[in-house]
Amino acid sequence: MLYFTRWKALAIILTALVVCLCAVPNFFPEARVKTWPTWAQRRLVLGLDLQGGSYLLLEADSNYIKKEKLDQVRDDVRRALREAKIGYTGLASKGDAVEVRITRDTELQTALTKLRELSQPLGGLMGSNGQRSLEISDAGGGIVRLTVPEAAIADRIRQTIEQSIQIVERRVNELGTVEPLIQRQGQDRILVQVPGLQDPTRLKELIGKTAKMDFRMVDSTVSPEQAQAGRLPPDSELLPSTEPNHPPYVVKKQVLVSGGDLTDAQPGFDQRSGEPVVNFRFNTSGARKFSQATSENVGQPFAIVLDNKVISAPVIREPITGGSGQISGSFTVQAANDLAILLRAGALPAPLTIIEERTVGPGLGQDSIDKGELAAYVGSIMVIVFMLVTYRLFGVFANIAVAINVAMIFGLLSLLNATLTLPGIAGIVLTVGIAVDSNVLIYERIREELRGGRTAISAIDAGFKRALSTILDSNITTFIAAAVLFYIGTGPVRGFAVTLGIGIITTVFTAFTLTRLIVAGWVRWKRPQSVPI
Repeated sequence: MLYFTRWKALAIILTALVVCLCAVPNFFPEARVKTWPTWAQRRLVLGLDLQGGSYLLLEADSNYIKKEKLDQVRDDVRRALREAKIGYTGLASKGDAVEVRITRDTELQTALTKLRELSQPLGGLMGSNGQRSLEISDAGGGIVRLTVPEAAIADRIRQTIEQSIQIVERRVNELGTVEPLIQRQGQDRILVQVPGLQDPTRLKELIGKTAKMDFRMVDSTVSPEQAQAGRLPPDSELLPSTEPNHPPYVVKKQVLVSGGDLTDAQPGFDQRSGEPVVNFRFNTSGARKFSQATSENVGQPFAIVLDNKVISAPVIREPITGGSGQISGSFTVQAANDLAILLRAGALPAPLTIIEERTVGPGLGQDSIDKGELAAYVGSIMVIVFMLVTYRLFGVFANIAVAINVAMIFGLLSLLNATLTLPGIAGIVLTVGIAVDSNVLIYERIREELRGGRTAISAIDAGFKRALSTILDSNITTFIAAAVLFYIGTGPVRGFAVTLGIGIITTVFTAFTLTRLIVAGWVRWKRPQSVPI
């Protein structure tokens, strides 16, 4: 156990050295580190509780999701019955169900068969305890009722939250922030933590907007005043303008091109007026639809609608066939940039309401850092003193290994670009105790072997050999607990689990392999007849 080949010893030393060097960028200013090669720029990121920043808890509008689901069912029923050429009347949503009256009794069974095809197992191919997305029944009198069960609503909310998390993450990342934390909380909530962002106003504006954009024609057959007086055509609606003091627009309900067909949106400036604008580009399908719409409506105004508000309503001067265009509307530079961010990230599937908001100032973060550092220093000093007093020279070996252990933890965390939180600091302090505990097991075993009559070198060799299984068992069980904390826990708990898990890996390496290498070197140099322990 005390014999190391030259290559094995060199590999252990190089491994420890390289991992420790990964922590070096944390000791230099961020501006200087950014001038280094990309591979050398990895460093620790301070979490919200250390750096300060913004904390938002968002809740999806479950009523909106439910309404959208019922609207989708209603549209599916209309499409299915039309494809089957079955006559119907009275298609409408009622509570948690959609009802439709089949005109001819002879077609009722055919309609039931056709509509039952709309019901799918929940949870995709794997199913969900036999539950289905729709419950279709004959309500009597030629009425077919399609009920959306609670399980289907819950599944739709789950899908909406998962999609919203991706969109919110894209929007927050566009702000250029470092390591934002965006995750699901509960059934219908999203937690957003953005370290370093002290003013959450712009963040709230970006996240809070649904950003559902579409292009529609302005209905020129009726004025806004006539529409407000009750003369609104059934295929049109009255939408407000985003410009202050501007009258509302009468806009047709038919969507010519939706925002889902956008592939890119970038802020810019109009070449003629110099005003901030947003330049956008469609995919192939959107470009074809946009070209057809502008070709058929030359000379007519069309509305660019964002979240049921008209941004602008320019007149189509000529067909736009290039698949790209420009949005103008008295934007400021920041407003144009924010709109471009929203359009690039995509529309939220449901409105998100901010139900909790906190801003952690840098003062509180610095206070947390100071207290965390103090706890780490005090704990480390007490451990070092204890090991020196109890194990003398071997205590020095243990303290060297623990110092390298801590450096390797910071190196691995930096290599992973991990976020360091206050619980993470607690995990590092705990790791110091665990690392020393492994050395204690080895040293106490050596003492037992010496009391059993072994020679110095034989006792040291047996101590390392027989303590290995105990060290592995204790660290594996702790690592399992850290893994469970990581997969089940959220936020700071996961930060604690990450540092603890990495610390356990480095502890096994330093306490057994590195310490053994140091002791082996000392034995080869001194050839001791007794062990100073």
